[in-house]
Amino acid sequence: FIYQTRSYLELWLPMLETNNRSYLTVAIGCTGGKHRSVYIAEQLADYFRSRGKNVQSRHRTLEKRKP
Repeated sequence: FIYQTRSYLELWLPMLETNNRSYLTVAIGCTGGKHRSVYIAEQLADYFRSRGKNVQSRHRTLEKRKP
């Protein structure tokens, strides 16, 4: 799943940048939102950061659980 999503984003990002899109939102969900979705999101974020992209990651479910 990670590799398919990464390939899809690699295909579309150049086209979005050419059309002056300033951001892209990618949402990944799983039951509970604590494990798989967080791992996948961070793997994708790290990959694109290592290629010079400005990436911000946010984990809505984890943020809600903070005391």
